[in-house]
Amino acid sequence: MILTFCGHADFHKTPDLESRMLTLLAEHVGDTPAEFYLGGYGGFDSLAYEVASQYQKTHPQVSLVFVTPYLSVEYQRTHLTEAAARYDSILYPELERVPPRFAITHRNRYMVEKADLVIAYVCRERGGAYQAYRHALNKGKAVINLAETGS
Repeated sequence: MILTFCGHADFHKTPDLESRMLTLLAEHVGDTPAEFYLGGYGGFDSLAYEVASQYQKTHPQVSLVFVTPYLSVEYQRTHLTEAAARYDSILYPELERVPPRFAITHRNRYMVEKADLVIAYVCRERGGAYQAYRHALNKGKAVINLAETGS
């Protein structure tokens, strides 16, 4: 099972939302081996990483995968070295032909396309999180939008 997350960069976490996300993981993943595809940017991505890490402590069959949009030497020096210490693995979805300014959008589409479940926090109809959310819906993916569930 592959699970991914998408949400706004300017998101601010709440204890209730963190608890709700952990409950969702227990309900939808349980003890099934799973990979959590994580983007690692912005507020919602930070919460997703925290919750996924917390879940992994009691579910060692879960792995945390950083899906990187870039492979440049500078990016490796700054971000990938840190990511290697925090995540179980790093995945690059072959975006060499994508202009750098579109790499994150294409990476997000890749994550959604690979996912069996998308957990989102999307409360406005613009931006990259909204694009990823709409892509998930258009692809018929199972999507839970926490912004719509009262959390």
